[in-house]
Amino acid sequence: MDFKPVYVICCKDKFLAGNSCKKLLDRLIPADQRAMALYQPPDDKAELADVLDELRTLPFLAERRVVLIKGADGFVKTYREGLEKYFDSPSGKGVLVLVVDSWPKNTRLAKKLAKIGELISDEVKPWEMGRFAVNYAASEHDKKFAPSAGQLLVELAGDNPGRICGEIDKLALYCGEGKTITVKMVEDLVGHNRLFNVFAVIDAMTARNSTAAIERLRNMFAGDSSAEFTAVGAFAYHFRRLFQARAMLDKGVSRAEVAKKVRVFGNKSNDFFRQVGQMPLTKTASVMKELARIDHAMKTGGTSGKVAIERLVIKLCSG
Repeated sequence: MDFKPVYVICCKDKFLAGNSCKKLLDRLIPADQRAMALYQPPDDKAELADVLDELRTLPFLAERRVVLIKGADGFVKTYREGLEKYFDSPSGKGVLVLVVDSWPKNTRLAKKLAKIGELISDEVKPWEMGRFAVNYAASEHDKKFAPSAGQLLVELAGDNPGRICGEIDKLALYCGEGKTITVKMVEDLVGHNRLFNVFAVIDAMTARNSTAAIERLRNMFAGDSSAEFTAVGAFAYHFRRLFQARAMLDKGVSRAEVAKKVRVFGNKSNDFFRQVGQMPLTKTASVMKELARIDHAMKTGGTSGKVAIERLVIKLCSG
């Protein structure tokens, strides 16, 4: 199998970086040879002299030597000049794998890598997360998402790839022998507690009970460590249903048909339609627009999810 003397895995997300690293190692060296042929020094203790010695040592009972340095940004910064020289004349039997958060393309090291090695970058943009979820479900579990189910998962679980994949792993088990992950499965398994908490907050909010709304919101954040990153999606999902229900009712669609369309059943139905009655389309639309702004600000580091959502709830409680 052809291989490069140097690979750089550039990815800030630890889950994606780890996944890329695993796939690369599987290509380079069989699992039963790693005890003899893989050298992985602690991230903060890697010394260039030791790394070069390992790379130039002939492999014993293995096809090649592999040196893996995770969290290698500091290593690259410290030994940049030495690495540049090594890139000019790399080992013919050793493979160097560097896992970094950043790899600027305008450096001499990056330009040398382009000639002798390979840059692997598996970053997933927020707007690509739905497709990423679909691909992961298909490749890892041979499952597909029903229409809207994949996007709903991203909304409820947030745009952290590791969290998304963890939820898909659970959904695949929940799906059993079936081949399709449905919206109901996502609601039941991923969104049940989150949507229940959001429903309770909005219920108090539409009743103009700011004390209860803020208390429920803070309890939601306290009880779920990921809520700060996933609450916006859960709120947006619920407000979209409110908007859809109100628009259908205004067009004369029966309440039973609306309930079926927005998937509201049982005892929650009366509370849901009470919320619909207290949220005119213009107000619901403005809330959805504000949630989109909060989501963007969170992803660009412009605000805290907890603070922004609490401010929105207080504003809506005050009318």
